[in-house]
Amino acid sequence: MRKIRAIVVDDEESARDVLSNLLARFCPEVELLEKCTNVESAVKAINEHQPDLVFLDIEMPNYAGYEIVRFFDEVRFEIIFVTAYDSYALRAFEVSAVDYLLKPIDIERLTQAVSKVQQTVDLKQLAQRYSLLENALQTNELKSIVVAERGYQEIIQLSDIVAIEAQESYSYIYTTSGKKYTASRHLKHFERIFEDQSTFLRVHKSWIINKTMVVNYSKTELTINMETGISAKLSKYKKVEFEEAILL
Repeated sequence: MRKIRAIVVDDEESARDVLSNLLARFCPEVELLEKCTNVESAVKAINEHQPDLVFLDIEMPNYAGYEIVRFFDEVRFEIIFVTAYDSYALRAFEVSAVDYLLKPIDIERLTQAVSKVQQTVDLKQLAQRYSLLENALQTNELKSIVVAERGYQEIIQLSDIVAIEAQESYSYIYTTSGKKYTASRHLKHFERIFEDQSTFLRVHKSWIINKTMVVNYSKTELTINMETGISAKLSKYKKVEFEEAILL
C-alpha cells in the first residue's frame, strides 16, 4: 500500500489548515503535497505534482470547484469535494467525485472517504504492474522495471536509465531526467535482470552503466563520464570488456 499523494484546494486559509491538520492526525496514508487557494493555482499544482487525490472546495472565486475538470483533457486524479452546502452533493457525483464531505468535517467520514481512494489507488497500481508484466511476457522483451521507493511503486523505462550505483545494501538509479531513485536492492539484483540486455554493462563492483550514454572515459583515472554529468568508476579488471563493448 503506497501513500496517497494529495492536494487541498480552498480559498479560506482556516479551512485549508483544519483539513491539513485532520489529515496529518487521522489519515497518515495521505501525503499532502500542496495547499491551493483557487482552481487556477490547483490546476498548476496538479500539472506539476500529478497527485492521486484533490480535496476540493466548491464555492470559490472565479471558478467553482467542480469546474476544475474543464482544465484537463483527461482527469487522472480522484476528487473529494469539501463543502458547507449539502445541496452540492449531486453536482459532486456528476463529475465522478469519489465522495464529498460537509463542513465542519466529520473525522469518520473523512477516513472513510480516504479509504475509498486508497482502494482505487492500490488497484490502479496493481493494474499498472500487471500491465507491465503482461507486456514483458507477450513481447519477451524487458522495457521497464518497477522500483519500490519510500512506499511508492515507480515504473522506470530502461531507456531512461543512465547508470546504477551500489551503496551498501541499496542501489541508486540515475535517469536521463536527472532524478535519482533509491532502490532497496543489491547491484547483483539488477545485473541478473539485465543479463539479456547488451545495453547495460557491469563495469565495477559498484557500477552498472548504459553503454549508449557514455560520453568519454579516462584510461588513466579509470572513470567513465556519462550523460547528465555522472562519473562512474571502471575496474581495471573490466577495462578490456568495457572497451570492446563500446566499440560494438
